[in-house]
Amino acid sequence: MVDATLERRDASNGTGSGGLFARLRGVFSRGSDKKKSKKSRGPWWKLTRVTLLGLAVLASMVTLRVLDPEPVEALRLKTFDAFNRIKPRVPAEQSPVVIIDIDERTLNELGLWPWPRTLVADLIAATRDYGMAVIGFDAVFSEVDKTSPSALVKTMRGADPELLSRIETLPNNETIMADTMRTMRTVVGQAGTRNKPLSTPPPEAQQTSVKAFLKDKTARHFQPQLDGEIISDEAFARSFMLNFSELISNVPELEAAASGRAFFSVDEEFDGIVRRVPVMKIIQDVVKPTLALEMLRVGFNGNSILARVDPGGLKDVVLQVKGTPGFAIPTDEKGRVWVYFAEEDRFNTEDNAGRLYVSATDVINKRVPPERLAGRLALVGTSAVGLLDIRSTPISPRLPGVEVHANLIETIIQGSILKHPVQMHIFEILVFAIAGLILIVSVPRLGPFVSLAFVAVVCGGLVWTSWHLFSEELTFLDPAYPSAATILLYAVLAFSNYARDAQEKKQVRGAFAQYLSPDLVEQLAENPDQLVLGGETKKMTMLFCDVRGFTSISELYKADPQGLTILINRLLTPLTDSILKKGGTIDKYMGDCIMAFWNAPLDVPQQEIDSCESALDMYDQLDALNTVRKKEAEESGMKYLPLNIGIGINTGDVVVGNMGSEQRFDYSVLGDAVNLAARLEGQSKSYGVKTVIGDTTNEYAKEQFATLELDLIAVKGKSEAVRIFTLLGRKDMLDSEEFKTLRHYHVDFLKAYRSQEWEHAEEIAETAKGHLNGLMDEFYSIYRDRITEFRENPPPADWDGVYVATTK
Repeated sequence: MVDATLERRDASNGTGSGGLFARLRGVFSRGSDKKKSKKSRGPWWKLTRVTLLGLAVLASMVTLRVLDPEPVEALRLKTFDAFNRIKPRVPAEQSPVVIIDIDERTLNELGLWPWPRTLVADLIAATRDYGMAVIGFDAVFSEVDKTSPSALVKTMRGADPELLSRIETLPNNETIMADTMRTMRTVVGQAGTRNKPLSTPPPEAQQTSVKAFLKDKTARHFQPQLDGEIISDEAFARSFMLNFSELISNVPELEAAASGRAFFSVDEEFDGIVRRVPVMKIIQDVVKPTLALEMLRVGFNGNSILARVDPGGLKDVVLQVKGTPGFAIPTDEKGRVWVYFAEEDRFNTEDNAGRLYVSATDVINKRVPPERLAGRLALVGTSAVGLLDIRSTPISPRLPGVEVHANLIETIIQGSILKHPVQMHIFEILVFAIAGLILIVSVPRLGPFVSLAFVAVVCGGLVWTSWHLFSEELTFLDPAYPSAATILLYAVLAFSNYARDAQEKKQVRGAFAQYLSPDLVEQLAENPDQLVLGGETKKMTMLFCDVRGFTSISELYKADPQGLTILINRLLTPLTDSILKKGGTIDKYMGDCIMAFWNAPLDVPQQEIDSCESALDMYDQLDALNTVRKKEAEESGMKYLPLNIGIGINTGDVVVGNMGSEQRFDYSVLGDAVNLAARLEGQSKSYGVKTVIGDTTNEYAKEQFATLELDLIAVKGKSEAVRIFTLLGRKDMLDSEEFKTLRHYHVDFLKAYRSQEWEHAEEIAETAKGHLNGLMDEFYSIYRDRITEFRENPPPADWDGVYVATTK
């Protein structure tokens, strides 16, 4: 439905008198820029087409960065990869972490994985004997050991029953491993999954060292505590964290004997590279710490793990250790840590000369010097290719997954965790937003070369600042997207400016020469400011026409949008002819709507009569079109939906002329009478009639056409009531006895209705129905519903009969 004249402005394509101005308006604005470019290019805030294009590109780039889709994030991640490769983390000479590697040599000597639990117990016992601080498994023992005595006897056939009975009395392998775990601080690994595991996790598996989520309400330095000025904010923090619905845990004996339980799953980015590791996850609705964090807690006899949040999500995670400040680990809003990788360590070597790796077989067989292992945190993992725990990281396309955990432990202890706080995101957006605004102003005025120098300074400064923060402050600032956005904006502005200057002269003379004299073309080209906005006040008649039920019709053409276009053209063509042959001017088409007016640019003495005649002729043309369409539908077997329209006509004083802005305008009409015409078109459906006309239009048309009063109505957006009428037919209907009878009933009906004589009004309405082939039957039904409402909620005694419309 049409709302108001300028609310749904559509650029006319040369139809009607507005077409000339619509086709020339862009050239006028460019001509204005041309004139000013010879002098000062105008004030900096001048909204030229190039400026608007630049602002649109800048707004799009800012929006894209805020939405942060994968291609944008990829630029940032690849920059991080490059920085990490250029300057890897420098680890301590003696790492606090040792990776007990289930490598190829170990598998050759001790057998394939998974091992019997007794052999794993030997490994745990060896780490205890070496005096290691804690052992953590980058693996999960989720199934019962098939080599346990109770399992083996089920596979023996023909053995002596007494022997089998004695074997069954031996302790299971899980019991042996669990007993050994109780002599050595051990962290067992768990995994999150979205698939239902084969077995139900034991209650011990749900226990967690994460005790609270905290929100710091003060600006002071955070001191871990559970009371005071720190408040619980668990639900808020949970809303940001990564979540898995199911838990894969260890067998119950191992879970019960463990000193700690943690997830070891390492999440890859969308491009398959591991950069950020969550230090906390929600698994089966329980918050779990990562393996590295839990090993630190157990190894350092920590109390609990706390998470601090701010309005943007998680801020950092704190490991509390009695008698020390503990470890404060900065995270992103989802609780992930950017892992600052050191250079890839050597593994699968004969001499165990790597910084991190020792072979598991050497540990079990006590072939490693004690000083190499004493006091260290042991991570049990695998580098064997057949076990498939190989990850891609910024420093290596093939890195054992266990080394990711080792790097994380080292960075936490070393205090070299990279930070990418939310302030960096804001700073990145502000940099290219400010640089973009400067470019939008400077490129048209200073030229491309000076602006290019500015772009180079901005991009170079971003790269230098980002590298400085990374290498010196361990803070990551993305220079890639701001630089790319700045360069792209510069390219768009420079090209647009060049194209405008190159084509402007041809555009001005070529376009205007088709409509104006050569002298005037030259005058406007040299002095475009002579074309100004303006208009005149005239009494005019406006017509709005809209298709009813257009949504239902368009659904028939879901798979054939071209067919819908053809249908609309078939409809608008005859309707347009009806308007033009009665002296009307097509202002614009708005999808399935038409706006037209009479008495401009040429005077139309009988504008009210001509507009009404045009409306009736439009219905005649519509009936003819529907007849043809129905026949076509029957022949093709397609579903037929008739086209229906509603029309609103109003007459009044309006301003007609060039309406719009200095950059974009049309020859159109503006005023209260135009808005009312649009509202009347919408009310045709509300009153069950085809056409609604205003009071002034009716004054001139009532002697030539059959019209009836509809209501005193305050249309939506107006407080003043207007009297509205419906247009039913031409002079022959006006003179018919049947219409005269209906008009008599109709006048009596409105009188009884406004006198609140509800029963009398209903009796008259029932009598009036059926006249003129039921043209007004729907109108009377609508009023009967309104009367029913008034019976329940009576209007005031001094009611003047005005109905306040709630819809357009």
